[in-house]
Order: sequence, then C-alpha cells, then structure tokens
Amino acid sequence: MGPEASATLPDGRPVPAMTGDERPMLESWPAFHRATLELKCAGLDDAQLRTASAAPSRLTLLGLVQHLAEVERNWFQRVVGGLDVPPVFDDESGYVLDPSRGLGQALAVWRREIVRGREICEGLDPDATGRIAEGPPAGSEVSLRWVFIHLIEEYARHNGHADILRERIDGVTGA
Repeated sequence: MGPEASATLPDGRPVPAMTGDERPMLESWPAFHRATLELKCAGLDDAQLRTASAAPSRLTLLGLVQHLAEVERNWFQRVVGGLDVPPVFDDESGYVLDPSRGLGQALAVWRREIVRGREICEGLDPDATGRIAEGPPAGSEVSLRWVFIHLIEEYARHNGHADILRERIDGVTGA
C-alpha cells in the first residue's frame, strides 16, 4: 500500500497519489514537480540562480522558473480557458533574465499563474477540451487530461535540467 495523497517526503514535497481517482492523481504530479523546482532554487543567491549550465547554453534556474510561469499560463489560461492573455514576461519563452527581477518576483508570478490555472480547471472533467493557441499544432483540440500529462512531462524534463544546474552551482544532488 502506497502513501496517502497528503503524505510528504522528508524535504517537504508532496508524494504524488499512487492510487485513487484520476483527477487527484493528475493534479498530484504537477504539485510534486512544482515543489521540486522550488526545492532546486532554495538557498541560492541571485548570482547562483542566474548561473548558466554550460556554454553555449544560457539556461538558468531563474529562467526555468520564469519559463514554467509561461507554461502554466499558456496551457491553462490560453488552451483550456480559451483566454487571450499576453505573455507574463517580455520574452514569451520566459528564459530571458531581467536584471531587476529576482527569484522572489519570479516565484510570485509563477505561483499566481498556478492559482489562475487551478481556478480555470476547477470542476472541469478531464475530458473537457480546449484548443492549442499557437505553434505547429495551433487549433488542435486537446483534453484537460492531455494538458495535465503534458504539464507533467514539461516539468519532469525541466526538473532534470534543474538537477544539472543545481549540481553545477553548488554540488547539491537529489530531489
């Protein structure tokens, strides 16, 4: 028998649901990955958060937080909600760093986008559909279930990047 959906790991991250209804399981994995991203950024100063992984890449932990704020906005507000909302940051990818924006502001924006996404999805069935707003599959219909699965994939991939960034910065591994 696995942990309850409300169980947490010693580092404070929620344990994703291992059994139960589909919707709580779909919501528990993004919650785990969001907490993982925050953990990867914890305890670092601004210079460290802006440290790129390895040339020629300019990928940074701060850029990942900003990018994932854009991801949350795009998939939940634009695709599921059908809202015409502009990018959160000047660069719609979110990767470009502004010298005046630190982790606190980026995390606040990211958390706000998560809350807005939850509000839009509240009460929706996993079979509810939206339309991809842009890119090669623009106009394609996708289910909320697909969006959750894609979000899980997106966070898992970027948390892998965050693992490498954090290890390069200060040697911390795991999580």
